[in-house]
Amino acid sequence: MLTLPNLLTLSRIVAVPLLVALLWWPRWEAGFGIAFALYCLMGITDYFDGYLARAQGAVSKLGMFLDPIADKIMVAAVILMLVGTRHDDMALITGVHLIAALIILLREIAVSGLREFLAGLQVSLPVSKLAKWKTTLQLVAFGALILAGALPAEAWIKVTGLACLWGAAALTLVTGWDYLRVGLKHMD
Repeated sequence: MLTLPNLLTLSRIVAVPLLVALLWWPRWEAGFGIAFALYCLMGITDYFDGYLARAQGAVSKLGMFLDPIADKIMVAAVILMLVGTRHDDMALITGVHLIAALIILLREIAVSGLREFLAGLQVSLPVSKLAKWKTTLQLVAFGALILAGALPAEAWIKVTGLACLWGAAALTLVTGWDYLRVGLKHMD
């Protein structure tokens, strides 16, 4: 049960409170820099836990249960901190950009509920290639926005993060709709 892939997944869950603590103080640029490094490490472990589980034949029910939870916890925590953490002269996610963040957050909740419902029917909802691209763009967006807090003088980093956020939100709508269409086939 405590295989390397599962330990990597658990490490992401355990790291979330530290990530939140580092993002708590908006003017602590060094904290945002450390948070960026931690966030990148969490993203790398997200890739390797699945890769190692498949490569080692160590795919487990615990891992299949914890991995999406770890992803959702990390995404929700980062969104909340980027929305709630504000610099006087630079907010990380505000205004119209809240819509993109909300789309991502709501899709995470909806797809989790759909997966839970379909699991009760013994129906699997595999991750599509487009959803993997969405996740990649989302990881880049949040990473760039965290880095923007560490380097507030570099406005292009925030602009890049927000552009990726909107790209991820667009893919979120497309993949969410795809998953919903599959799920509707199994509903009365």
